[in-house]
Amino acid sequence: MLLGGALVLLLLGSAGPASAHAALRGSDPQDGSVAKTAPEQVTLTFTESVGLMDDSVRIYGPDNRRVHVEEPRHAEGASDTAVVELPDDLAEGTYTIAWRVISADSHPSSGAFTFSIGKPSPTPPAAPTDPGGHPVTASLYNTARYLAYVAAVLLIGAAAFVALCRPTDTTPLRLPLLTGWWTLLGSTLVLLVLRAPFESAAPPSGVLDTEAVGRALGGRPAWALLARLVLTLLAGLFLLRLARRREDGHRPTLPHLAAGGALSVGFALTWAAAEHASAGIQVPVAMTSSVVHLLATACWLGGLVSLLVILFRADTPPPTATVTRFSRVAFLSVVVLAVTGVYQSWRGLGSWAALTGTPYGRTLTAKLVAVAVLLLVAGLSRRWTARLAQGRTREPETAPVPDRVPDLVTVGGDTRPAPAAASPAEPGPGAARATVPPGDDAPDSEGAPDASAAGDQSDRPAASDAPRSPEPHDAPDSDARPADSPEDLHRRALRLSVLVEVLVAVVVLLITTVLTSTLPARAQAEAEASGPPQVAGLPAATSVTIPYDIGSGKNGTVQLTLDPGRVGENSVQAVTFGPTGALAVVPEVRLSFTLEAKDIGPLDARLTDRGGYWATSDLVLPIEGTWTMRTTVRVSEVDQVTETRRIRITR
Repeated sequence: MLLGGALVLLLLGSAGPASAHAALRGSDPQDGSVAKTAPEQVTLTFTESVGLMDDSVRIYGPDNRRVHVEEPRHAEGASDTAVVELPDDLAEGTYTIAWRVISADSHPSSGAFTFSIGKPSPTPPAAPTDPGGHPVTASLYNTARYLAYVAAVLLIGAAAFVALCRPTDTTPLRLPLLTGWWTLLGSTLVLLVLRAPFESAAPPSGVLDTEAVGRALGGRPAWALLARLVLTLLAGLFLLRLARRREDGHRPTLPHLAAGGALSVGFALTWAAAEHASAGIQVPVAMTSSVVHLLATACWLGGLVSLLVILFRADTPPPTATVTRFSRVAFLSVVVLAVTGVYQSWRGLGSWAALTGTPYGRTLTAKLVAVAVLLLVAGLSRRWTARLAQGRTREPETAPVPDRVPDLVTVGGDTRPAPAAASPAEPGPGAARATVPPGDDAPDSEGAPDASAAGDQSDRPAASDAPRSPEPHDAPDSDARPADSPEDLHRRALRLSVLVEVLVAVVVLLITTVLTSTLPARAQAEAEASGPPQVAGLPAATSVTIPYDIGSGKNGTVQLTLDPGRVGENSVQAVTFGPTGALAVVPEVRLSFTLEAKDIGPLDARLTDRGGYWATSDLVLPIEGTWTMRTTVRVSEVDQVTETRRIRITR
């Protein structure tokens, strides 16, 4: 079920870029404004606090050349505001501000707007192309987020089921506990490794870029992931200690339960600190609500999986008391989820119209429908649980009584059971006892049949062998129930309903993960209130794919991206791929540009290895024209391949 949900999320994640969460609320200069003189700085204000990178703000002049500016910084005391200083010699015309930041809830966000100095340029800049994010990186990252969320629910829920519902046989629960722990550990490591390329919209090979990794590890999302990793390791040690205590016959004590509760709250905080609750209005209340919401989800859905495992894998059916306790825990969890869910929905939506008019509202509606189906199935499970408990209370609890009392004889003063052949029929309870005089080993021969007669009688059915009506004291054996007893039917129905609950719960968790990757409707409304987003200003990048021969009849490719691909300063990124389309690491990639018509070049781009790909950010192409781009890929220590392409560079 977990793999199925991960596959669905992987397909959804590769369909397009993840929704950004931080939206531009306002700017100074304002979008589309005309300033009489050049401003000293540009200020960007977002709907929530943001993280900044080296190139979070890029400025393009009227000639489409990139303007050199210093690294952006946060305004004093305002983590939701970015400031970048402008040079003094800005010319008259229209300028484009392109930005890319990291939202407080860990998602990248980008956009662009324009302003003019003196008067607008006669020719508007080209329309932008927003790459959003690398599709492979985004898919892997979103899949790991889903698995981490499900693993936490499974781990916390299974532990809570053991502590609160007290099943007699906890051996089957090792499977969900170990599955949850290992999945949480692995997915957290993947999220940490992919954090840098996810923020910079780079391919997965960007994990080798030490500068980007160091920058990503300094942000709040990475700190939350590091804290989650430490908590996962501590939880593993804690579970090992509890397992050893249980092997020694000891049950968890109150301090153990308190430590487990503290670890669970810590896990929930790592999500609250890097998701929607950490930004927007009423942050302390929202984070508290998010923590309680996640813990209630774990107790209900994780406990549900634990109950399903016990129902199907335990050697003996779980006691009715265990099922009844879980029913109460689930009911309380649903109440908590209803209260916190209503608050979080109000906080994220902002209006009733947003429920159907925004992507966030529509995703929330889908989740509400799935939860309604889950509650319906849970009601059926609760009904079967009540019938099981009711059947148990009606069972008589009387001690079994022997079916018969054996005949006794007294021989030489000793009383002992009579031999089976000594009596022609076995009397029922309360039969008379025969007394034999001392010294005689058997009754008088006249009153007793001979041996042959006894043998004949033993071949005939005795009176006691005939069917007899049950006595009032005969109690039914609770362990020898017919296969179609009411209790078995109720238990079988409970298994089926719990299985359906778990399947629907996987869908709910999948939708929840998608919901956390969607811009809240309230933030979207705030961004729209500041005016429509400007999309004419960011020059489009130029992308070229060049095949190269690697020998043995096989070809690889190098993908070159020139940004903005116009006169002036450009950034270049070169990514190499092998014959199968997988990323390939090569010893060197060189790139040069020549303009034969003006006898300019070759200009060496001076690409540097960024850990899996080659790039530069300061290639200057001085004039427009058709340039010859010469690409050299060294495929080994002694072999290299050179390919040429002609590209058009305009202003």
